[in-house]
Amino acid sequence: MAKRTAIIDIGSNSARMVVFERTSRYGFYLLNETRSRVRISEGAYEKGGELQPEAMERAFSALAQFLDIAKSYKTRKILCVATSAVRDASNKKLFLQRVERELGLRIKIVDGEKEAWLGGIAAVNLLPVKDAITIDIGGGSTDMALIRNRCVIETFSLDIGTVRLKELFFDKKRPIEEAKEFIDTALASLPKCFHSDLAVGIGGTIRAMAKAIMQRNDHSIDKIHAFTFSVEEESKFIRKVAHASVMKLSKYGIKKDRLDTIRPGALIFLSVLEKIGAKEVMTSGVGVREGLFLSDLLRNSNHLFPANFNPSVRSLQDRFCVDTKLATHIAATARKLFFALKDPFDLPDTALRYLEIAAKLSQIGIRLDFYAYHKHSAYMIMNDLDFGFTHEEMILVATLIRFNKRRLPKESFTKPHKRLLPDGNTLSWLSYIVSLAQTIHISRAREQIDADYRNGVLTINAPFDTYLAKERVKELEKPAPIAVEFV
Repeated sequence: MAKRTAIIDIGSNSARMVVFERTSRYGFYLLNETRSRVRISEGAYEKGGELQPEAMERAFSALAQFLDIAKSYKTRKILCVATSAVRDASNKKLFLQRVERELGLRIKIVDGEKEAWLGGIAAVNLLPVKDAITIDIGGGSTDMALIRNRCVIETFSLDIGTVRLKELFFDKKRPIEEAKEFIDTALASLPKCFHSDLAVGIGGTIRAMAKAIMQRNDHSIDKIHAFTFSVEEESKFIRKVAHASVMKLSKYGIKKDRLDTIRPGALIFLSVLEKIGAKEVMTSGVGVREGLFLSDLLRNSNHLFPANFNPSVRSLQDRFCVDTKLATHIAATARKLFFALKDPFDLPDTALRYLEIAAKLSQIGIRLDFYAYHKHSAYMIMNDLDFGFTHEEMILVATLIRFNKRRLPKESFTKPHKRLLPDGNTLSWLSYIVSLAQTIHISRAREQIDADYRNGVLTINAPFDTYLAKERVKELEKPAPIAVEFV
């Protein structure tokens, strides 16, 4: 696969291009994202689905600029898809042929079920989900994928979308009950197996709703991806948005570029959630574009990353880890320390995974600045540990890394995230373990240790010279008055 790949998605509302760069076989990161609100579907649904000249011209201009950007990054592969508005248009050939003739770009039209499958592939690989239903609300359609045990087992597409409902009902000021009836009629065809406690929300409408909900609840992490909320607690708010006047939407935290489509989107969203019996929603920052990239990247591995592999962890290691072998040994030492201290200090088994990740990534900030590397490392985790983690898991890893030198986590840092972090005892011990693991390897030794805790003494058996470690370990702030001995 090419080192740099550009993915272009022409939706009903907007066209977007992302450029991904691979850092290793499965590691990758986002290099560029460009969006244009082309509204290629504007005026189409009230005119028999035919694309209008002005809308096509906007889309053509945006695509030309996208290709210039992709060229500047020296991308070796460009994949471009078009969804609902273009596939439904009777005059789509006119647009497709012009783009290929004048720009040299071949656009692949994907049907609703393929669109749903791409969203599902993105979700199972880049979100911490096992069983769920993805809901991708677009301008012309709503596409859904049924996920069981991290596999997409069925897809379904409905001809209900934000722009379609806007032009058919909201622009004509028809009663909202008629729009609701239109949605319910479409949902009647949804197979009964589409039932799940967890819904994964994809697309701009749901992201806009999630952003507003985050603000309402003073959520401490400003990141949409993997943000989770209760349907029972937020359904009243979503219903308010669906029934509100445009003038009132800004008071609900809805951004200006979503004011004209958020009401039909909220109406669709709420109806689908009720239909599938969802109790919780996890918001996705990824969708068709990432699914298309992954379908190419993972084409020889059943469209799934290997077990226990995380692309964000791998990408951070590939790009910023000064010594990956040393990082692996620090993580292994943290593991040994965890098992020595787990029972005496009541540490949960579930914390081990995040402890090891924190230890492995604890020094990535060194490439930016050695003296404040722990702060830089934590910041990088908060902003780049995107895939496969909940917000609770992400802030836990960031906190352990932020306080991995000499001090235990400070309340000034942890207080805003109190609802997301584990109890103080667990947090302090995990932080201490990461600091101690790094201290043990201060001489950059690449050998394994053994650890044992008895009668208030943590004994560390290291097959290498620990002179510097013995000196430094005395400076570490401890959660309890234990002694540390080296043999």
